[in-house]
Amino acid sequence: MKYLVIGAGGTGGSIAANMTQAGKDVTVIARGSHLAAIQKSGLRMETSSKGNYTVFPVKACDMEHYKERPDIIFVCVKSYSVEEIIPFIAGTAHKNTVVIPVLNVYGTGSRMQRQLPDMLVTDGCIYVAAEIKAPGTILQRGDIFRIVYGVRNQSEYRPVLEQVAFDLKDSKIEGIESDNIKRDAMQKFSFVSPMAACGAYYGITVGAAQHTGKERNTFISLMHEIASLAEAMGIHFAVDIVETNLKILDNLLPEASSSLQRDLKNGPKSEIDGLLFEVVRSGRKYGLSLPTYEMIARQFGFE
Repeated sequence: MKYLVIGAGGTGGSIAANMTQAGKDVTVIARGSHLAAIQKSGLRMETSSKGNYTVFPVKACDMEHYKERPDIIFVCVKSYSVEEIIPFIAGTAHKNTVVIPVLNVYGTGSRMQRQLPDMLVTDGCIYVAAEIKAPGTILQRGDIFRIVYGVRNQSEYRPVLEQVAFDLKDSKIEGIESDNIKRDAMQKFSFVSPMAACGAYYGITVGAAQHTGKERNTFISLMHEIASLAEAMGIHFAVDIVETNLKILDNLLPEASSSLQRDLKNGPKSEIDGLLFEVVRSGRKYGLSLPTYEMIARQFGFE
């Protein structure tokens, strides 16, 4: 199958590198100096599990120069960039193309589906701690690398989704075709949103929350509030998300930080609305008390 990865940051770059190394037909969309470095020298991966290595060549271009018709599109941009890629996806996809967004913000797939009614857009999420270290270089912190995806309605199921899971596994990525993607995407959100909110509020790296103290307690409180919101939305977790997410947290490298923190530092755009403010709005919609989220949101100007 022909794969397209839109976005060459920590998420998209890691997917493109692994799938290219496994011999899959994959092109990654990048821009600027990062694109130039990938085209010239490939993707250099600095990882804690496999050491440092370079994948070369890597098929990479910008949106203007992409001329193929992909079967599968992984969307790996930040939520604030989704609007600008919708026309590109609509123009490059064929009638059977499947779009798999793996963004941090919950509900992205259903929002994209309304804008792309002529193709299937699943929901999805990704577990990987990675970022651009320098143009052409991706730094991965920790061993976890998992993509979870699936259709919101079983009537939309397509056998090609099984092939995606096979190709991901062949690329040393854990690919899980979910039978309840709303639950599983919310489970991922129950980690990334509290970690982003806690990290931004205290200005900490992961290490500060890996030990008993106010930072870890805040992280736990935020997870409990997400769990109550999920229940109000009719989403029932199959695991104890506090226990599960603490295990994920404690297996990350201490110097890791959330992408929201990096966005807030570098500016001017960030995912703070989808990761933090939207949780508060949803809580109010369902008549819930989310005091920790409210406290942190006020710190960043939300009323």
